[in-house]
Amino acid sequence: MFSKILIANRGEIALRVIRACQEMGIASVAVHSTADSDAMHVRMADEAICIGPPSSTESYLSVPAIISACEISGAEAIHPGYGFLSENAAFVQIVEDHDLKFIGPSAKHIRLMGDKITAKDTMKALGVPCVPGSDGGVPDFETAQKVAAEVGFPVIIKATAGGGGRGMKLARSAEDLETAFRTARAEGKSNFGNDEVYIERYLGTPRHIEVQVFGDGQGRAVHLGERDCSLQRRHQKVFEEAPGPNIDAATRARIGKVCADAMANIGYSGAGTIEFLYENGEFFFIEMNTRLQVEHPITEAIFGVDLVREQIRVAAGLPMSFQQDDLKVNGHAIEVRLNAERLPNFAPCPGLVNTFHAPGGLGVRVDSALYGGYRIPPYYDSLIGKLIVHGRDRPEALARLRRALGELIIDGVDTTLPLFFALLEQEAVQTGEYNIHWLEKFLAEKLEA
Repeated sequence: MFSKILIANRGEIALRVIRACQEMGIASVAVHSTADSDAMHVRMADEAICIGPPSSTESYLSVPAIISACEISGAEAIHPGYGFLSENAAFVQIVEDHDLKFIGPSAKHIRLMGDKITAKDTMKALGVPCVPGSDGGVPDFETAQKVAAEVGFPVIIKATAGGGGRGMKLARSAEDLETAFRTARAEGKSNFGNDEVYIERYLGTPRHIEVQVFGDGQGRAVHLGERDCSLQRRHQKVFEEAPGPNIDAATRARIGKVCADAMANIGYSGAGTIEFLYENGEFFFIEMNTRLQVEHPITEAIFGVDLVREQIRVAAGLPMSFQQDDLKVNGHAIEVRLNAERLPNFAPCPGLVNTFHAPGGLGVRVDSALYGGYRIPPYYDSLIGKLIVHGRDRPEALARLRRALGELIIDGVDTTLPLFFALLEQEAVQTGEYNIHWLEKFLAEKLEA
């Protein structure tokens, strides 16, 4: 087992990894920018090293600075958290070249799943259901016309290297196709340095369902059920729950086995999430995230496992501490993402947190690096915490969420807290009958009102 781990991240996820290290008796090293010198993860780690100025490109994304921090501290392994360098195959290779251990999948698997066309082709070959569409990239508009005619409108054009909703354009008819095609290519080029795009059938009212997988790198893999992440704004998840509402045990077992078998076949190591669009009982693969997800706590809640601990164990060469037969769903869990944003336009709202009070009680967990007197810097993502609740069933989880939201106090900055009170009053949320378009429509109607 490692004696010291460096966490190449900040905020609540850095704190999450530090806590796992503390429980495992492993020393932790925090890295931070000058803007984060008073951050909670800096205070909680055994050691802290400043790696640069506020700009993430000169600090949290600076590979030389992070490698140097490992050499200075004597850390043997790096946990990347999520975001920043967590899915950067070149970074993983550099880590390994310096005789350090990356706590996550191999550079090969990150590269394989980082390109959406390659990922789709791989998954198709492994028996994972995929959305009908082009076989690989679409080089020109004439080819796009042929593919769209074969697939049938509406279609969605996606940048191969895209993410976060960028480089995605919808064409509802042949008249829309050229503008959508050229815009998706331009966004791919400007945002990701790659203008290659592909085309898929556009599903009208799907849910966004993701399956948590975990492999030991030795040909063994399991699944830990699914999460429903359909409540999204601009392709960013807002409210997640596990298991997915209205997905039965047989369906869960079927798609879970397909995913676990696929990961076992490629020798995948560590945590990963296979994301699907789900409509009319059918799953269609869209992408794989080769890292820990923001919403991993709800899976931990219903299965009673520590995914970060498991990541560290497997990276150290130990076997997984559970097998598929050990994993039984227990109850229902919901997570809401707390962002420092001003409603109704969701504008970032950094500033001084005067008071912070986290809710408590049975089945309530708060993952946050906030504290009273902390000044949220303007340089990074606006996510400031996650409220996770667990109940014996979905109605109890919803009731617990309502109660916990009422206890939560964040004074001094605007947050998305009011949004969740509003969502809990909606019948679609109460019954779980929503899809990936529901929240955008709800927000548009509220703005009009």
